[in-house]
Parts: sequence; C-alpha cells; structure tokens
Amino acid sequence: QVQVVESGGGLVQAGGSLRLSCAASGSTFSINAIGWYRQAPGKQRDLVAGINSGGNTNYADSVKGRFTISRDNARNTVYLQMNSLKPEDTAVYYCKAVVRGPGPAVDYWGQGTQVTVSS
Repeated sequence: QVQVVESGGGLVQAGGSLRLSCAASGSTFSINAIGWYRQAPGKQRDLVAGINSGGNTNYADSVKGRFTISRDNARNTVYLQMNSLKPEDTAVYYCKAVVRGPGPAVDYWGQGTQVTVSS
C-alpha cells in the first residue's frame, strides 16, 4: 500500500510561482512513477508532469518551460515547481503514484490541492 499527500497549493497572481509537494509513504520502494495531474471545473483530469524511477520526466505541452518536476528520494517527495503561472493553470492538482508488480498496475491518488491564479 502507498499513500500520497499533496501540499503547497494556494492563491497566486498571474506571473507568480508555487511549489507543490507530493509526499509518499507506505511501500514507497514499489513506486514506479509519480505524476502530477490537474482538473479544472467541468473538465477532465489531465497529466501535467511525470517522473519515473529512472528519473525520466515528461510534461504536458502547455506547461513545458514553466513547470519542473523533481524528486527527493531521501524524503520520498516529488515536487512540482510552477513558474510564470497563468489563470488557465487554475485547477485542483492531484498526485498519483503508480505501482507495477506481477499483476496490473495500481494507481494511488492523493486528495488534491487547489491552485488558483488570479489575473
């Protein structure tokens, strides 16, 4: 079992920055990848950025050059540094840990953290 808890959301003006944290606990050795997703009201939940156990990262086109995902293995924490924020970045941001084993992959979601960017 894995648990993930997000923190760091808040209200920021356009052009500002926030850093989100995703703290994992439990069987963290079994995590293959962690992704940040976001969901705006009335829209689907989309991948923002991801990082796997090998340190490889990927980003949505809309955040490339502005957001950076990183990890601190000693703290079992993944960060999402968000710079040059825009009003369209407003959403609830969720962290998802993916665990792959002999069976199907299992996803563990956090409760989400609200990010609001004012114009």
